[in-house]
Amino acid sequence: MERPVIDQELCTGCEICIDECPNNCLEIVDDIASLVRPEDCDGCASCVEGCPSEAITMKEV
Repeated sequence: MERPVIDQELCTGCEICIDECPNNCLEIVDDIASLVRPEDCDGCASCVEGCPSEAITMKEV
């Protein structure tokens, strides 16, 4: 299954990905988005689609 990976260099901490995630898997940690509940992620990629800075990609885990 694929999970989101956040590029800390590109993330602006805008929280759009958090709003887009239907499973509440993401949170802002130290001003950067972070996948804090990977076990709840279903790989839908809503966070990727919503990210205006293109800081999130999906990777196979």
